[in-house]
Amino acid sequence: MFLMRMISTRDESKEERSYTDVLLAGLAPDGGLYVPSEYPQFSLEELEKLRRLPYRDIAFAVKKKLVQGDIPDRDLHALIHAAYSETAFGDVASGNIVPLMKVEDGFYVQQLSLGPTAAFKDMALLVLAQEMQYELSRRGEHLTILGATSGDTGSAAEAAFKGLDRVQLFMLSPENGMSAFQKAQMGSFSGQNIFNVSVRGRFDDCQDLVKRLKGQKEFSKLGAVNSINWGRISSQVPYFVSGYLQAVRSVGDPVDFAVSTGNFGNVLSGYIAKRMGVPIRRLVVATNENDVLDRLFKTGVYRLSPARVTSSPSMDISKASNYERLVFDVFGGDSKKTAAYMQEFETNKKVDLADYGVAVSQLHNLGFESGSSTHADRLEAIRSVYAKAKIVIDPHTADGVSVGWRCKDVSEDVPMVCMGTALPVKFEDTIKEALGFVPERPARFVGLEDTLAANAFYSIDADAEQLGKYIREHATERG
Repeated sequence: MFLMRMISTRDESKEERSYTDVLLAGLAPDGGLYVPSEYPQFSLEELEKLRRLPYRDIAFAVKKKLVQGDIPDRDLHALIHAAYSETAFGDVASGNIVPLMKVEDGFYVQQLSLGPTAAFKDMALLVLAQEMQYELSRRGEHLTILGATSGDTGSAAEAAFKGLDRVQLFMLSPENGMSAFQKAQMGSFSGQNIFNVSVRGRFDDCQDLVKRLKGQKEFSKLGAVNSINWGRISSQVPYFVSGYLQAVRSVGDPVDFAVSTGNFGNVLSGYIAKRMGVPIRRLVVATNENDVLDRLFKTGVYRLSPARVTSSPSMDISKASNYERLVFDVFGGDSKKTAAYMQEFETNKKVDLADYGVAVSQLHNLGFESGSSTHADRLEAIRSVYAKAKIVIDPHTADGVSVGWRCKDVSEDVPMVCMGTALPVKFEDTIKEALGFVPERPARFVGLEDTLAANAFYSIDADAEQLGKYIREHATERG
């Protein structure tokens, strides 16, 4: 029987850890990211059996392969049902909570934002919270988690972990860049076990603070909810499986996915689905003006560039943390080579795959393509989708739609599925600029910005000492 074991991308010894150990650890002690020592597989026959099942059953089947015995099946089934509950998703019991929305023949947007905070991040973080609470209870432990967000991860994580008695969550966010809705939504969760910290800097500063604190012995056991946590990545794989099954006429036919990305977590989950046997042909990496990943996939050069504030702020990222997991695969599981490559990037702010014996064509052979979009491109995509299908998409989804349309192969009958990222309520100014009107808000979000309390966020410089002092003073447990 296949038994899931996890290894660090930078550990030459290939020391194996269990899924649940990695779930609570987040980042590896050597600074690497955890990946499976091998990927479990789906046969086409297995995929065919999943085709008409409710989403919760698809999620269970995928997660079962990815945790393989670390969480007993009965408990895993209960955790997934608790995560995707009627409270969170309304009519989840009726079946599909990640439906495809047809824009035109052969082109779809997958709706992933029907959860409590109206962002696709809910899909993984609700499961992650349930799994962490379960495992901590099983061990009789508590955990302090430190995370960073450029937008939707913050509120989704806070909604998922709010009130859980085994976890305290400290969430860093940049002082500027998030929409007023995003900031108010995060602020609404402050209190109890949730601590919001506003950093005078960009998202990359927040992400660096997480890594710097985790590198200190005192804080080495801090948990993670960002996509560096394998538990979150693995919980995103099921909706790629579901999207594939909805898009094809026959199981075994190819599908292309266009994925808006900044930190490479969501598109990596699509790559994992492909590695597990789902017949995904291409994964189109879509960025905004912060086009580090687009340039990487076109040239093989990974170069740090200062992040700019754009109208798709959750993607305003210049370091794509999850890219390391792909590098590890491209290097054939060579941990020493991966560590050297990532160290060169950290030191020189630039690294070239060619210097490590890898041609950029090898990325393309894995199915990756890429493109970027501008503010004008996003506005046009929002207008076009509305004109074609009367669907209002948010600016992040619009990045994927814009690039996906450009990359769609019109000569072949292969569906293109663009992964949705958030409901438009989160970015009303851009929607109004594009369409001239603001869609009606779901009732639970009416007047949200007016509820932001003055003390909802604690402000610090991009300084690890300040952050450590705040956590030290407010965390009752640090692992």
